[in-house]
Formats: sequence, C-alpha cells, structure tokens
Amino acid sequence: MTRPSPALPASLALALLLGLAPATGAPAATTATRTSAVASLVTEAERSGFQRTGRYAEVLALCDAFAARYPQAVRCIEFGTTPEGRPMKALVASRSGALTPGAARSRGLPVLLVQGGIHAGEVDGKDAGFLALRELLAGEAAPGALDDVVLVFVPVFNADGHERFGRWNRPNQRGPEEMGWRTTAQNYNLNRDYVKADAPEMRAMLGLVQAWDPIAYVDLHATNGAQFEHDISVQIEPLHSGDAGLARAGLALREALLAGLTEQGSLPLPFYPSFEVHDDPSSGIVDGVAPPRFSHGYFALRNRFGILVETHSWKEYPVRVRITRNLVVGMLEQTARHGRDWLAAAAAADARAATLAGTTVPLEWVATDRVRTVDFRGYAWTRTPSEVSGTLATRYDETTPQLWKMPLRDEIVPGRRVPVPGAGYLVPPAHAAAAARWLDLHGIGYRRLAHALPAASLEVFRASEWRPAAASSEGRQRLELEGDWAPETRDVAAGALFVPVGQPRARLAMAILEPQAPDSMLAWGEFNNAFERKEYMEAYVAEDVARDMLRDPAVRAAFERRLAEDAAFAASASARLEWFHRRHASWDERLGLYPVFRTAVTPP
Repeated sequence: MTRPSPALPASLALALLLGLAPATGAPAATTATRTSAVASLVTEAERSGFQRTGRYAEVLALCDAFAARYPQAVRCIEFGTTPEGRPMKALVASRSGALTPGAARSRGLPVLLVQGGIHAGEVDGKDAGFLALRELLAGEAAPGALDDVVLVFVPVFNADGHERFGRWNRPNQRGPEEMGWRTTAQNYNLNRDYVKADAPEMRAMLGLVQAWDPIAYVDLHATNGAQFEHDISVQIEPLHSGDAGLARAGLALREALLAGLTEQGSLPLPFYPSFEVHDDPSSGIVDGVAPPRFSHGYFALRNRFGILVETHSWKEYPVRVRITRNLVVGMLEQTARHGRDWLAAAAAADARAATLAGTTVPLEWVATDRVRTVDFRGYAWTRTPSEVSGTLATRYDETTPQLWKMPLRDEIVPGRRVPVPGAGYLVPPAHAAAAARWLDLHGIGYRRLAHALPAASLEVFRASEWRPAAASSEGRQRLELEGDWAPETRDVAAGALFVPVGQPRARLAMAILEPQAPDSMLAWGEFNNAFERKEYMEAYVAEDVARDMLRDPAVRAAFERRLAEDAAFAASASARLEWFHRRHASWDERLGLYPVFRTAVTPP
C-alpha cells in the first residue's frame, strides 16, 4: 500500500531542491523519455519527483549506461542469476583504475559493498545509490573519495521480488506509488539467509563477497513499526560483538556516520527502533546483536564491518532517498579516510581469530536488565480498546510531536559461551557433503582425512533433550537442544572432514558447527535425522527384558527411586518400559548424538 503523503508540499520542495521534476501530476515516462533519462543517468524516481520507482529493466539499463559513460571508472558486472532467470547486477566504481578484485587487493584499496533491495519493497537504497553514484562520479559529492576506494554497488539484491510490483506491498510505508515484494520468488527472506544460504541469490552474493572481500558491507532498508520523528537508524558490528580491535573502530565509525547525518538535518538513532512489546511505546526498546542469519551479524564473524541502515518507513519517499543518499556518501567518505586503517585492523583481527583455540567465545549476545532513559522524538499517542481487534490499539497523532522518555536497555554482554576446541572439528563421512556445502560457501578451510582415526580421543555432544520447532521457518524445521560436550573415544572413518579453528574465520566456523549456536547447521535442521528414533522394542519384549534387568539390585533400586520421585513417570507405561530399554544393549547409542565431533589434536 502507498500511504498518502500528509505534506506533499514538503516533497515537492525537496524535489525542486534536488533539481528534479515536480512530483504532482508527473506523467508516466515514454520510451523516448526513458532512453534519454538512462543516457543522462537519471532514474524514474528522480523524473517523477520520487513518487515512483523504476522497474528492474531500469537497473540493467543504468548499469550499462554508467559503464558506458565512465569506462575508466565503472564496470557493470553480473554475479548471478535469479530463479526466474534475471541477471544479478553490480556496478564497480573507482577512479583508482582498480576495477577487479585482484587489482583492488594488489593496490591495498578498501572495498565498500553497498546493497539495496534485499527486501525489494524497501527500495530506498536502489534510487539513493544511483543518485549518490552519479554525484560521486561527477565530483559533486565526496570529491576524490573514489580515488581511494572501490565501491561495489548492488542496486537490487532481490530482483525477482522487485518485479512482484504492486501498490499494497508495503502497508506500513509512505511511497513510492508501487514497489516490489519482501521475499524472493521462492519466498525466501534473504536477510535470514546469510549463513544457511538456501536461496540461489544468497549463494551468488556470497560468491561476490568471496571475490571482493569488502571491508564493509552496507545493507540498506526501510523500517516497519511505530510512528515517530527519527528518520534513520544505523547499526554496526563489530561494535558490541566480535574482535575487540575492530569493535573500537566500529564504534568510531558509527559515531562519525551519526554525526554527519545530524549535521545534514537528520534525527539518527544508533539502535533499531522496535518496542519490546509490539505496538506499545511505553515498553521501551532493547538493543542487541543480530545473529548471523542477518547481514550485520554475519559480517562481524568474518572480521569485517556489517552495517544495517534503516530509514523510517513513515517518512515520505523523497525524504528517505535523500537521507539514504547522505548515508552512502558519508560511508564512502569514511572509507576513503579510514579504509586502509580498517584493512590493517581486519588483518590483525584475522590473525587473532586464528589463535582462539583454548579460549572461550560467545555464541550469542544479550541485553542486560539495566535500563536507562533516553529522549526519543515521538508523537502524541493513545492506547484504547478497539471494537475491531478486541484489544488495545495504538494510534499516533503526527500533528503533535512529543518528547518521549524512552526506557532503553543497551548494555550488551555475551550470552551463551563455549570453549574453542584445541584443534578443530571432525565431520564424519556420512555428513561431510552437507558440511562441505556450508563451509565452501563461506570460504572456511577444511581437509578430508585420507586415513581413518581408530579409537580417537574426542569430545562429543550428547543431547539430554531436544525440541523441534512447531512450525517451519524459511522452509526448514529448526531444532533446539540441551546437553554438553564430554570426552569420548570413537572411531572416525577416512573421508571425514577436519575443520581447523586455526584460521581467520574461526568464529564463523564455530557459528556453523557449534550445535547450540543460533544459526548453526543443527539449529537450521541439517541434522534432525540424528534426533529421530527409528528402532523400537515391542512392549511384550520390554516386559521380559525389564524383569530380567530387575534381578540386579542396583537397577531395581534406581527404578524404585524414579517411581517414588516422578509421579508422571510412574503413571506412564511407555516411559517405564523405555527406562529399561535405554539401559539395554539394543538401545540406539547414536540417538541424540550430534554427528560432529571436537578434537584437541590435529589429525595426521
């Protein structure tokens, strides 16, 4: 849905300020107009005064047009194909002459990757990115910055979703008139897919990232949520999480970006403005660190900066595009100024990550209960009973700005922590192909064992309980479990994978292979079969087995103690018989055994 603008004259004034055509009554472009506009590198958004946005064909045409206009500074590259057959395009821009990954590396230039349209209804990044790029190349913005930076700009990550065009695709957003859809043609939410990489688009993006190794990855969005005056939020990791040296640089970068946005008239926030209790501003806001299924959580584990940018969806589209443009230009300026220092810091972080063995690292981060009160620029609001929903409904009055005293929990500390194995992980041959797919996508090193490891001293994880999710998520059934690592001797066959922790992406390897990590292979259901019981003992057989086992005084005492202490167990015939089956030699010892092991010794 395209919400009506409450202040169209402001949009018109901004459009005129940008030197654009008036928004009101702007006619649809003819073929000749479009051809001329592409030649002048002007988008449909600009021609319409930011009332409309162009279709994906415009992205393809502009990609070629920028490269044709600036052959020494821009390349239009294709890095994948969507399930519906659309080419995935990126523009590489630099005045340095380094327009390939190898050239950027050899010159020691920082690479900045800016991505729009991962949620293709939140299309601000596409139009803002093209506007910023044109100004950068013309020397109208950040003069000289492209001499010291390689910019990789992906206008629309989710190209198939972009072409699911409609007026009602974003009911919580003002403009443009029509926009794309949140998910892909296969209904994947790409900003939940960075680790598991089920979507072909994500696998293509990870290939692009592997090739260019950007020091910073900027993911451009528009929010959902409440109505207030703040117009953009910027979150960066590492800052709360990840390598300590990079976190210090991340904090400095965030403060510089926020200061620049403030100087240009924005009201930026350093946290995502979502209430702890949905639709209730009085409940406050809880900051945090996103798990690596999200872009900014993922890049921290690669020892690179992940930056989530969210313009406020209730601001008019021309306002959102201008603010996003300011952010992109500001980020390029910061990269030109500090990018080589960031590269050095990232190299040091890579070296430190390769020495994590024997330490303890967090698998997740949480906000403490410490609350502070901050000033938050909102509007007058009420929560009153609704005859529609039958519950309290929130209503905002945008004509009455109001300073909220917002409860904020933003003290972030490690949550679940685990020791890093002494040498690495072993994945048995039965699961090697599945693990290799994940590891290859993320550039994590491993090798296959040429010889078996008989009676190897390992750590294994046996689950004491496990809980499959009641509903699917992103086409998978997630799994949670309780348990712990413990020493055990097991045979490991030739063909197993050894994944060393002595490598720069050790944290990312652990995020994938630690069973209790929030986006691990196990968490996303890759090993659910290991937690499904497939063999049984008939009840009449179990009766005889139980009577035979009860001849052992220790077994009888343990059974009687369980009966006395657990009424539910005592009342369940199946639970009582299973108690004996679990102690019998026929019980499947692999049930609940996580099929990835840890080793303190590097295998030969």
